[in-house]
Parts: sequence; structure tokens; C-alpha cells
Amino acid sequence: MSDLSMRAEKLDSEDELAHLRGRFVLDSVSDHAADAAGVYLDGNSLGALPANVPGRVEDVVRRQWGELRIRSWEESGWWTAPERIGDRIAPLVGAAPGQIVVGDSTSVNVFKALVAAVRMAGEGRDEILVDATTFPTDGYIAESAARLTGRTLRPVTPAEVPGALSGRTAAVLLNHVDYRTGRLHDLPSLTSAVHAVGAIAVWDLCHSAGALPVGLDEHGVDLAVGCTYKYLNGGPGSPAYLYVRSELQDRFDSPLPGWNSHADPFGMRTDYAPAPGALRGRVGTPDILSMLALEAALEVWDDASVHAVRAKSLALTDFFLECVTAYVPEGAVASLTPAAHEERGSQVALRCADAGDVMKRLIERGVVGDFRNPDVLRFGFTPLYVGFADVERAARVLGEVLGQLPR
Repeated sequence: MSDLSMRAEKLDSEDELAHLRGRFVLDSVSDHAADAAGVYLDGNSLGALPANVPGRVEDVVRRQWGELRIRSWEESGWWTAPERIGDRIAPLVGAAPGQIVVGDSTSVNVFKALVAAVRMAGEGRDEILVDATTFPTDGYIAESAARLTGRTLRPVTPAEVPGALSGRTAAVLLNHVDYRTGRLHDLPSLTSAVHAVGAIAVWDLCHSAGALPVGLDEHGVDLAVGCTYKYLNGGPGSPAYLYVRSELQDRFDSPLPGWNSHADPFGMRTDYAPAPGALRGRVGTPDILSMLALEAALEVWDDASVHAVRAKSLALTDFFLECVTAYVPEGAVASLTPAAHEERGSQVALRCADAGDVMKRLIERGVVGDFRNPDVLRFGFTPLYVGFADVERAARVLGEVLGQLPR
């Protein structure tokens, strides 16, 4: 056993979150893999299945839908699920209750938030700033929102935002963690800079919620959106969420008003009157099956704090980078992820030649990460179920795969 293997064993024995691993369905390895145990490092794309979810979904389908049928809107709490589950997510992103509603996709919620932000900013502010390095959909939505509201869209990097802000700025859409590199952007200082010019800050939390503290209330974030199928393990296509700071809720003017966000949803009135609070972020009928699967998945957080998760995330990524240095041939990879803890999310991105083929070989060996064009290997570390032995093995297999390639 190598020194790094022994260290991994010791770190796992001291891990206060280790007991949570058993609450997830983690197959040992695929039938085609050559090694004895699998390592899942793609939770930044799709989180692993929590073991309690299948039983909960079966109950929702067989009893709540199959037997109670329409009575479940009241008797099983279907109608209040969007705000109830929003309150469950709230402490994970540093928000008080009553500010988060769950439903729709991240893209739809980005659209709601950005258009509403421009409307709140008022006349005379004719420019929207968007993170130039953002996930493509955010850019598409921002461009559409600019056309719809008659504003000019200006893409800038997060580092360029303070210098780009002016009295013309209506809203700024930023990612908390860069999906490609894993870089963590400075939410407190950027939000403060946006507010200093009187603009509205909109944050995309897809790659941070459930992996690190966010502090939405503490830092005065105006609006935020995020998905739930990555570090929150809600399942493929699980509903996203929308945060509206309490002080702004009476001004939140959604571009997608629906019967579910009406003050009197069953009055079936022809005129629209928005519901109070974050409920204004609802649109149509909630997607109950996936929403209640998400609610079950979030129960694991009853025994985990986001601060403990963050501490382990940093330890895991530190150890992975150390193991990569030890096992991978010199010069074969270069880290795109910042070394500084305050600038790192919960993933490590490595640039390497033939990255697509390398990831394919890793997956064949039971180490599952993902590949981003043109040359990036991404490894996501979900502290609820990833251990230090996983990290050591992933780096070791990466070294073996790269050592076998012609150079």
C-alpha cells in the first residue's frame, strides 16, 4: 500500500460525513470496468441517487396518485410543495424561509429573474451585464431578455464587472462557480459593487448550492436561481428554484405570470393579481413526481451542515491535486482550477491532450468524470458520498491511463 493510499484510509476513518455515503446508491463498478471498485466524480453534472428516493416515489405514484388521486393536492401537501421544498433548500444557500420557490427549469428561472430585475431597475438603465464565461444557456437567456426589454447586452468576465458597472447598468447576471474551471467568484464583493451603482444582482448557483456556503441573505443578493440535480441530488431534470429577497418581493414583476402565481388561483379571474411573497415566482402546475423525489433527496441534509461539506470539499480537492502531482506523468495535465481555497468550488478541471479519449478510458476503468470541449477533464467532488480513497484511486488510474498513451 502506498503512502497516499494509507493517508486516504486514515482521512476516511476521521471523516465526520463518512456515514452519509451509505444513504446513496453507489454501484461498485460497471460490468465492463477492469478495477474492483467504481468512483463517481460526476456529481457536478448529476448527483447520485439517494437510497430513500425510490420508496418515496413509489408511495407518491401508488398511494398518493393511485389511491388518493386529486385529494393529494391537499391531503398529501402537493399544493404547498414549491414553497415547502424552497424552505428546505433555503438554509443550504443562506436564506431565511419564505424567499425560495421551487419549480420550472434553471433556464426558465433565469429568464424570470433577469427580466424582473430589469423591470425593478426602472427606466434610464439601458444595459445588462452578463458573465462572458457563463454556461451557454445563461447567455442565450440574457440575450433574449435584453431584446425583450429593449436593453443592450454587454458580456464581461466577472473580473471586469466592477469596471464595467455604471449608472446605465440595470442588472448583472453572474455564475457563482464557473462550470468549466471550477473557479469560485467573489459573490460578496461583486454583489456590493453592483449595488453601489443601483443595479440588481442575479446569481446562478448551479455549481455551488449544496457544495459550499452561499450567504444570500448575509450578502444582500437580490435574485438567485439554481438547479437541484447536481450537489442536491434531486435526480435528472429535477425542478430548479428561484430566490427573491424579501425586501424585493412586492416589486417582483414576473414575465411569466401564471395561474399558480395568482393571488386567487382558483378564482379563475381574467385579470392578473400576483400572489404575495416568493409565490410570485410560480407559473403553472407543479411537477409533483420530480418535486417530491427532490424533497426526499434533501432529507440527507438533516444530518449534514453545509460548512462541514465545504471543509471536506476543500480537503478532497486538495488531496486529489496532490495525488495527481504524485501519479500523473509530469506535463501531462495542467490544472485550470485555482489553488486558493477562496477561489475554488467543488470540482477540479484538468487540461490535457486527447481529453475525450482519456475520459473514455477512465470510465472504462470505473472512474467517472466528464469531458468538456476541447481539452478539459472535469472531476466533481460531492462530499456527502465521495471519500478520500475514491480520490486517491481516481488520480492513480488517471496516471496509469496517461502513462499508457503515446507521447
